[in-house]
Amino acid sequence: MRSLFRQLRLLFCALRYGVRLIWLTAPEHHKLHWFVSLASRMRDDARLTASLHGALPRLAPLAAAFAQTLATRPDLAAMTLHDSIEALEHFDAPLTPDALDSALHAALGKPPQTLFASIDPTPIHHGWCEQTHIARLALPLNGHRTVTLRVLRADHIEEVDEDALLLCVVARWFERFSRAARTLQLHDLALDLRNDLQHRFDLRAQAANMSQSGHQLERNPRVVVPDVIWDLCTPHTLAVQHIDSVPVTDIAGLAGHRINATRVAVHLVEVVTQQAFEHGFFHATLDARRIAVSIEPPTLGRLVFAGSTLMTSLSSPEREFFVHGATALFQQDYGRLADLHSAAGHVPAHARKEQIEAELRTRSEAHFANSADARSAGDLFHHLLHVVQPFGGAVSPRLAAAQRAFAQAEELARTIHPDVDAWGIAERTLAGIAQRDLDHRGWIRRLSQEFPHLAQVAPRVPQLVFHYLQHHAKTPGIHGAATAGPRTGVVAGLIREQRRTRALLIACALCGAALGAAAILHGF
Repeated sequence: MRSLFRQLRLLFCALRYGVRLIWLTAPEHHKLHWFVSLASRMRDDARLTASLHGALPRLAPLAAAFAQTLATRPDLAAMTLHDSIEALEHFDAPLTPDALDSALHAALGKPPQTLFASIDPTPIHHGWCEQTHIARLALPLNGHRTVTLRVLRADHIEEVDEDALLLCVVARWFERFSRAARTLQLHDLALDLRNDLQHRFDLRAQAANMSQSGHQLERNPRVVVPDVIWDLCTPHTLAVQHIDSVPVTDIAGLAGHRINATRVAVHLVEVVTQQAFEHGFFHATLDARRIAVSIEPPTLGRLVFAGSTLMTSLSSPEREFFVHGATALFQQDYGRLADLHSAAGHVPAHARKEQIEAELRTRSEAHFANSADARSAGDLFHHLLHVVQPFGGAVSPRLAAAQRAFAQAEELARTIHPDVDAWGIAERTLAGIAQRDLDHRGWIRRLSQEFPHLAQVAPRVPQLVFHYLQHHAKTPGIHGAATAGPRTGVVAGLIREQRRTRALLIACALCGAALGAAAILHGF
């Protein structure tokens, strides 16, 4: 209902400012020049500008906030959606202590004083729709007393969803009247934007992502993932174990705690590579604000992935393609990589292998010619995936997201330590993953995945073979009676062996029963 009111308000504002009248007033053959002149005059009219600035927040608060921020920070235009949303910190002040108590009471269903001994009123981070506080529990939960508490502002989340829904409606209007809009599939793009926004504020899903990531990395000595406090997780709150840490790019802070920055940079590239291409479950957004380094004695020097809870997954075929494709690319085996692209369906069936191989060679050889400090594995992986575009092919968005995550990790590692050999680290790590896929560990893993199916099929194999041979014995093949005789003999032999085995089993059972009875009688 509220979205309907928003649409009516949009229509009202459009009629109020006379869009149709302006269009009809414009000269028939000079509409574009006339609109440009009108726009320049409107820009110089202070009164009209003030009126439009007053109308925009009523139409779409999120769009208005982003427009105001973009006016002062043009660099946001090149950022991702999540970065741009987080940059709206100045648009609204943090919640007051009373408002924070009310929000927590509504989210948790009970007064926060019954759960928390204290909550720091100053947030360690706040955006337009959320803020994060450090809190101390009244009673320990899961062995933890201090937690990091993330709180969503429900009213702002609702406005964001309404803005995204309104954008979908406008996109559908454009598609009805514009062929270019239908070609661009604006409505699908708007739906993807709305889904991305909903995922960004889905705290339950983010808690599950962090929990699974913690299980996968719990034995990794290079990283620590905070425990999720599920009793305090709701659709509007997320509570995790608090770990004292310093930002990953705070070189002075790392040195002050005697943490080797070079080792941190190496561990960052290794962990992200293993997450994406061995586990197939990786962080979709990586930057200096979302990664820290622990300074607590038990986990000193470990990477902390507490602020990065948006995850993406790769399927087994996607993961195997990237691992073995990257290994072939590092070995400059372009023919093998072209075969992998064809087998994965990334190129049309009519695409010729030698053309893909030549395109790979053209794009990649320059990277191998660079010096070690100028090489970029992230750029090389970009060519690995996007080499299929000239042939009308494409890779999955998840593979592209994995490549971007690695490129972000490589860039961040170079920020920490400019001389880090990300190329060599990626080559060694991916070669190790490929080796584990092909040796006995890979075979054991694949067999363990097939065992549930084998447990159902294996006992039926003799019966299936018997029925198959019996069926072919009754229906001779194209060679007629010449082939029927041998098959009949095989079936007769199987029947005799089956009867003999059955008799042997019955005899064994009877002997066992007789021995058991004799033992019982002898005992008496």
